[in-house]
Amino acid sequence: MRSRRQQLHNLVDQMPKDELERAWELLTKLYYDVYMLKAIQYAQRTLKPGDSFTTEEAMRVLSNDYLMKL
Repeated sequence: MRSRRQQLHNLVDQMPKDELERAWELLTKLYYDVYMLKAIQYAQRTLKPGDSFTTEEAMRVLSNDYLMKL
């Protein structure tokens, strides 16, 4: 029995290029949405009353965290 990973590779190899590009765009957007959702959930769990960031500070923290995970 082939592994799921091999099956996925075979599926991707069979996809037309335009469908593969569209799928990649959708997966990228989904990844960013999930990343932001996790950041929001983390903030809801860890922030206490009185903790807050300006928009610029929040964007800086999120972008630094994202770059460290790459």
